[in-house]
Amino acid sequence: MTASSTRCCRSISCLAALFVLWLAPGAVAVADGIQVRQAALISAEDGYVLEADFEVTLTHTLQEALNKGVPLYFTLEFQLERPRWYWYNATLVNTRQESRLSYNALTRQYRVGLRTLYRNFPSLPEALEFLSRVRVREVAEPGALDKGGRYQAALRLRLDSSQLPMAFRVSAVGSREWIISSDWHRWTVSP
Repeated sequence: MTASSTRCCRSISCLAALFVLWLAPGAVAVADGIQVRQAALISAEDGYVLEADFEVTLTHTLQEALNKGVPLYFTLEFQLERPRWYWYNATLVNTRQESRLSYNALTRQYRVGLRTLYRNFPSLPEALEFLSRVRVREVAEPGALDKGGRYQAALRLRLDSSQLPMAFRVSAVGSREWIISSDWHRWTVSP
């Protein structure tokens, strides 16, 4: 091999490496799933409320199913425990909240439902942003936590694949395209 062909191969290798590096950050930025941005348990006059922000990114398969009229159900799970050295931790709060994301092809709007509250959005990113914010959710009564005590809180948000139509549930078994969830986010609460 001559010196000029060696330089050419090196420059092609450098270009290929730069191309891979250029693509890598984009691949990370569009990762599918649910990530916890932040979570806190806050004392208020009428009890303790949970505030959390998630980043929800649907897989291509879930977006297609949603746009074809399949509603997606998300479950927010929250646990609050008091650690005990002599026995298992005492569970103070173990709560779940369901939300529903759907698309109406006739009105071309996405709809998020939380209990009896329903809200429409013109785009999927706006609907996901609303879904990903948990605010003013009463989880414990006033005085339920001792001042100066230490408690362990845990939170996660996941797609509830058990509420998919039967044909989709069969596809969802063992498929990463149909199952998205955040990891359990754990933190210490000291009122």
